[in-house]
Amino acid sequence: MTTHTSDEIGLFDAIFTTRAMRRLKPDPVPDELIRKVLEAGLCAPSGGDVQNWRFIVVKDPEIKRQLQIRYKRALDDVIERYRSNPPPPGKTEEQKARMLAAVEYLTEHFHEAPVLIVCCLVDDYARKLGLEKMSGASIYPAVQNILLAARALGLGATLTTRHLIYEKEVDQILGLPPNAETFAIIPIGYPMGRFGPVSRQPVEKVAFIDRWGNPYK
Repeated sequence: MTTHTSDEIGLFDAIFTTRAMRRLKPDPVPDELIRKVLEAGLCAPSGGDVQNWRFIVVKDPEIKRQLQIRYKRALDDVIERYRSNPPPPGKTEEQKARMLAAVEYLTEHFHEAPVLIVCCLVDDYARKLGLEKMSGASIYPAVQNILLAARALGLGATLTTRHLIYEKEVDQILGLPPNAETFAIIPIGYPMGRFGPVSRQPVEKVAFIDRWGNPYK
């Protein structure tokens, strides 16, 4: 695996500034950078250390276009609900409007992202046991590592799952075998905007000590 270089940022800088970057330039991303973010994903925890993740690096324009069609159709299915929901915690209506504009931009330009990384699992043992809640434990840590690695390399990325509304069609487009399933698609490219602090609630709003409801101070 590759090692770090001196121009990369620190871990906490990456964590605190890894915004969802939904507006991406169409400029090509070097293959060595994509390999590096994938290697970062492989360093994530894996349930039982089975490492049953698989990653499809999509660069083919026609495949990306087919995925964008489903991605847009999925947004059309839910956009009115998005618009009618209250703003996310700690955000204003104006901030919500900006976020929705970015979501719509990504949807319209999904196929123009230089790279789409489709994150999958094969032979998901947790699902076979009827323990679907455990499935994500073997793929989403890898997804987060990919997002952080992209940020460290100056690449924009965002976690998307909306394609799952049309999962069977997406599986067919990507040629997935019956024992494989997708969990996320990560568009990656050079961002049009700037990285900056993420906006989140304070710890005291969401954390308890020892038991639910005991304020964490």
